[in-house]
Amino acid sequence: MHRRLFAILLTFAVIAPASSAWAAAEVHRLSLVLSAAPSEIKGGDLNKNIDYINRNFLENVGLEGLDNITYGWLFDAELRYFVRPDWAITAGVGQLKQQSEREYLPALQQQVQIRQEILSVPVHIGGAYYFAPYNQGDFQARAFMGGGLLSLTLNRVTSQVSNTIGTSSVTRINGSGPGFYGEGGVQMFFASRFSVILSGMYRDAKTSNMLVTEGPADLLNQPALNSYAPTTYKLDASGLGFRLGIVFGL
Repeated sequence: MHRRLFAILLTFAVIAPASSAWAAAEVHRLSLVLSAAPSEIKGGDLNKNIDYINRNFLENVGLEGLDNITYGWLFDAELRYFVRPDWAITAGVGQLKQQSEREYLPALQQQVQIRQEILSVPVHIGGAYYFAPYNQGDFQARAFMGGGLLSLTLNRVTSQVSNTIGTSSVTRINGSGPGFYGEGGVQMFFASRFSVILSGMYRDAKTSNMLVTEGPADLLNQPALNSYAPTTYKLDASGLGFRLGIVFGL
């Protein structure tokens, strides 16, 4: 009887810790983070030029103007590696794209479309410090703060006017430059390879040197100028955002 009881207790003592280990939250050293972040776009000269178009070419003849571009979705892919239990390094690339467009019907079977579009492709490298975890069963939550550097490999603005009679005018201006970002939030770990990041972030993504890469031949590869004033075009894709990231442990 005692031998049977000892065998049962021994079996339980072996199985119980193993079951707890299987159910513990998984924290992987290397992870892939796929995220989407609704983000503010400050715009800079982008919206000043839209206001100029509205005021001088649309609203003064009774047409509704284009909306300012003030927000967009930043999609990002990132690798996150824990060099220590409380420190991670991060590196990734993202894309922010948004446009403002409107169609006009000046006459029967005629249609004119005016479009302004911004495209920003930031590459980032940085780090994150993780605070002490909160554990509850197979769930773990860890607050973190981080930041790093941005390389704006492409900041582009496209201006297009097209109509149904087959004529179209497209001007594209491109730029690049450095920037930075800061982030604070929480990562929630579960008993699986998947975890979730919720965070707030700020990006500084200004470009001062924009060149004309498509448009009138006499303007190609020349510094882009504003329509509202004879000054160089400065694009500001900076802004605050809220990040939702799905993390896959590798």
